[in-house]
Amino acid sequence: MSFDLDLVEARVLGCLAEKDMATPEYYPLSLNALTNACNQKSNREPVVSYDEVTVREGLCSLRDRGLATFVSETGSRVEKFRHRLNERFNFTRGELSVLTVLLLRGPQTPGELRQRTDRMHAFEDLDALTHTLEKLAARDPEPVVRQLERVPGMKEARWAHLLSGEPVLAATQLVEYVSVQTHGSPLQERVEYLEAALKSLREEFEQFKAQFG
Repeated sequence: MSFDLDLVEARVLGCLAEKDMATPEYYPLSLNALTNACNQKSNREPVVSYDEVTVREGLCSLRDRGLATFVSETGSRVEKFRHRLNERFNFTRGELSVLTVLLLRGPQTPGELRQRTDRMHAFEDLDALTHTLEKLAARDPEPVVRQLERVPGMKEARWAHLLSGEPVLAATQLVEYVSVQTHGSPLQERVEYLEAALKSLREEFEQFKAQFG
């Protein structure tokens, strides 16, 4: 995709979509409610601490891109905000729930996505969620998600959204994963796991540069 959202914009957009589906009775969101949603410690990766000025700047950028809008409700002096993802992309609820969790938590496996989208949309089974990912990856004219190369030692490949450009697995996610996989292992084995994972990511990045450079 060509939006190239930064971390603030992706977090703001993801929070708007999440609250739209998970707690529609409190949607659209005020600036204060949206800021609190961005700074949640649960269901967020990474955890952030934005002030209202930062969140409003993200909102203004999203509005300029046609991804969010400001709402004035009759009888209310408080300005509120909502996303425009459905207007822009005509997503199904399942598609929007998957994209939302990817915006809020970064690259994830299908199993993680099925568990984490449950409050917004209950997929019948893992195959149904995987089919949704494949549809998002095959959208015309541009895909919205793509499957990442499997990191050595991982059982499943992760998927990432493309609203922020080509994804790169965050170093914190990589270290966290390697720590889990090699818990209790000798230090040398842990180092070898990490070196193999970094080599894989470096090769993937070089392929990306060759493709678009």
